[in-house]
Parts: sequence; C-alpha cells; structure tokens
Amino acid sequence: MRFATYAENAGPARAGVVSDAAVHPLPPGVTVLDVVRTGPDAALAAGSRALSAPAVPLDAVRLLPPLSAPTVRDFVAFEEHVEGVAASVGGSSEASPVVPEWYQAPTFYFTNPYALVGAYDDVPVPPGCEMLDFELEVAVVVGKDGGSLSAEQAREHIFGYTVMNDWSARDLQRREMKVQLGPAKGKDSATTLGPWLVTADELEPFRDGSGFLALDLRASVNGELVGQDLLSNMGWPFEELISYASRGTEVRAGDVLGSGTCGNGGCLAELWGRKGQIDPPPLRPGDVVELAVEGIGTVRNRVVAGLTLPPVREARTRSVPRARKRG
Repeated sequence: MRFATYAENAGPARAGVVSDAAVHPLPPGVTVLDVVRTGPDAALAAGSRALSAPAVPLDAVRLLPPLSAPTVRDFVAFEEHVEGVAASVGGSSEASPVVPEWYQAPTFYFTNPYALVGAYDDVPVPPGCEMLDFELEVAVVVGKDGGSLSAEQAREHIFGYTVMNDWSARDLQRREMKVQLGPAKGKDSATTLGPWLVTADELEPFRDGSGFLALDLRASVNGELVGQDLLSNMGWPFEELISYASRGTEVRAGDVLGSGTCGNGGCLAELWGRKGQIDPPPLRPGDVVELAVEGIGTVRNRVVAGLTLPPVREARTRSVPRARKRG
C-alpha cells in the first residue's frame, strides 16, 4: 500500500492512500505519521477503508513529503560511493581506497527534519553554494518504537520505504569536513522524500537470498541518465542500519533512515572523484533531477535560485593568550 501526504488547491495538508493515478483521502486530521504509529496491520486496514472513499486525481494535487519525520538519519552504506566520492570531497585526483573503519560499522549523521521537500517541489540553491549535487537514496521508515534492537527484531520495526534525495552543497561540505566535523550546512538545506511511502510488504518480492532488496535505482539530470545501481549493493541491509541506530538508545515510529548514496553515478561527486575533474558540472538553476526507484516511484525536482545572504563572518584569531578569568 502507498500512503501520501498532499495538498489540493493550496488547501491544508491531507493524508491519503494512492491507487493508480489517484489519491483517496484518510479522515480529516489523520496524518501519515499517525498511521505509521498504529502499526502495519492497522495501517493496512485504514488504507483499505480509504480506498472506498472518493478519489482525487494525482495531477490535481501537490505531493508533500510523505510524513513529518521526528528524526532523519542518513547512512553511507554503499562501498562504491565511498570509494569515488572520497577523492572528490578530499580534493584528490584519484579515487581513494575505502578506509578500514567504514567496514567496521554503519556510519550515519543526523540531517534536518525541517528541510524536507516534496517529490516535485523546486529546490533552491543553498546560500553561498557553487557546487550543488544530488544523492540517489532509498529511505526506510521505522514503524514502532524500540531500543538496542537486533537485526531480526529490527525487521519487525520496518513500516515502509520511500525515495530520498540528499541534496548536497559540496563546496560547503568540503570546508566543514576539514574541521573533522560535519557535514552541517553542506547537507541541511533540502532533502526530498517521496513520492509516497510504500509499505514493506509490497517490496518483499524483491528481497534476494542475502536479505537485501534488489531494486533498480536510476538518476537522470535534464533527461540524461547519469547513474544506475541496485539497492542490493548496500554493505548492510536496512535491518542492520536500524539495529545500529538503536544501539544503546532508541528509534521511534516515523524515524527516517537513509541508505546513503548508491554507486555508479548515484551523485555527481562520485563521478568527479573518479574522473579527476568536475564533469558533469554542478547543478545550476533550471536543471531538473529525476530519481527513480523500482517498486517505489520517481521524484523530480527543479533547481532554482536561492537566497543571497551576506558572507559568513570569520572567527577572530588568537594572536595573544586570552585572559582565563575576569579582573
């Protein structure tokens, strides 16, 4: 089943169930996050009831991010992506080997849940960015609360999946990573989620013998295919990512966990690292990025001009020892 959040004629956000080219509204006041928190069985029952309600054509609504996520974690689970993009972000002209630490445990950072954008929304260039990039990912949505979960337990905590585009300001990211912290402003300007949230049962037929979802992933810029991979090339399945995220703490219903960028052109920076040059060029206003994931759907965003803000003030330098106390 596919759950969506949408607005019709600039009206309030509504939650609904998608069928073919239409969306069937859920009762007023019910959000997709509410549905997720009820659990898969109750969600499917509510969705089935909604399918008997009058439908609204999809081309008559604006699709919003499928849910308001309490938190958004983004992993880096594709070895090929790490290999290629390390050279680009690090400024080297050759692909860097994957550091041993990558293999030891999944790595993630928290990104901005207030910067989620819909499947077909325009995306502004972040202030001060000259090297905007996309990242083709799949995100898993947690269906119920839990702490220190095993991978086996984590599978029971998966509600569903959605397409994710982790928009990245590569020049800002490069500076931040040199401080041994981040990414921060390099990553928090926009994250596309959509076009809807597909329940886990729909994707089980794609699960391979190793427990990974073998979904075809494709990225295009201005109609030209620039990247293609399989989701099953992840280093860890989603159950392991949820388990690690909950280790010594907890995950909660509605939390979003990104797979990280796929390989073989899942972002421009990987191609820059492998080629040793900025080719294809960074994204510019007017460019259209389309990401398609088998079994889930397609998101398509146009890049537009962003805010022009004053330069960031630099820190004062410590030329002489500063006082340690007053007086």
